[in-house]
Amino acid sequence: MAIMLKRTSAVEPAYVKVLVYGASGVGKTSLIPSLPNPVVLSAEAGLLSIRGSDIPYIEISTMEELREAYDYVKDSEYESVAIDSLSEIAEVILSTEKKIAKDPRQAYGAMADQISDIVRAFRDLPGKHVYMSAKVERTQDDQGRLLYNPSMPGNKIGQSLPYLFDEVFALRAETDQDGQLVRMLQTDTDGVWNAKDRSGKLDMWEPADLGAIIRKVLA
Repeated sequence: MAIMLKRTSAVEPAYVKVLVYGASGVGKTSLIPSLPNPVVLSAEAGLLSIRGSDIPYIEISTMEELREAYDYVKDSEYESVAIDSLSEIAEVILSTEKKIAKDPRQAYGAMADQISDIVRAFRDLPGKHVYMSAKVERTQDDQGRLLYNPSMPGNKIGQSLPYLFDEVFALRAETDQDGQLVRMLQTDTDGVWNAKDRSGKLDMWEPADLGAIIRKVLA
């Protein structure tokens, strides 16, 4: 077989795959309407905040429903797929596995394997932007410093989840100089909040608008 050399300078993303995590109520679901032509796979009853946007969604309460939804969206006309939220889907899987496994550790291991497979499958969907949301987990390091990461049942999958994405953002709500609450996406780590932008095109802080971020990454 002939070897064909390529250049990394020619590598350009065609579609953006992003994980956003944040505290409950900070507005992770509210990011969905900013996606280009989205469909939502919803594992939690939290879509009231985007009721006015009239976005199509599929309710997910079992793994079988998730598999069916995957088969549907991969060949659909939607440009973006939003999974809201990955943390809730992990809880659904874990609850099922606990009924099967004799040892709870087996249940967590099976859940971690399935979540990794799910993330890779949706992340690699051709021709789609993919947005996944997750809850936030606060931990302490050996020196007592607070650290924030995506939250998943069990430590194994929560710690490895960011490695599966090129874009990992923390959705933050902070008070500005005028005392107004402003929602921003943190795209790079500050040693406390875990975040990264492999495109290298984003500022440390970006407006909470996934459509604008997609345009900026693909520019």
